[in-house]
Amino acid sequence: QVQLVESGGGLVQAGGSLRLSCVVSRGFFSINTMAWYRQAPGKQRELVASITSGGKTNYVDSAKGRFTISRVNARNTVYLQMNSLKPEDTAVYYCNTEKESWRWGQGTQVTVSS
Repeated sequence: QVQLVESGGGLVQAGGSLRLSCVVSRGFFSINTMAWYRQAPGKQRELVASITSGGKTNYVDSAKGRFTISRVNARNTVYLQMNSLKPEDTAVYYCNTEKESWRWGQGTQVTVSS
């Protein structure tokens, strides 16, 4: 069974940066389009950024210019570099395939204070 382990979250002031990591225990990581999602309290989970096996990226409008998704296939790992963080970025962040193929991990909490 595939396991997703997210890490790197924390408490940061507005304008700060965080780098999230997600390690996939097994599965066909290298061929999948991977994505980062987030879920804020009382809101539905939303896709924030995605990256294809070839490295093509896509971002939700609110993340463009501030977030960068990347991957290292040899490490079964996908990253999310988040800069210029805003209080509205506060959420639990998760990774998965773009099709939400795998069981969700525990996520990593990101809290941005104003």
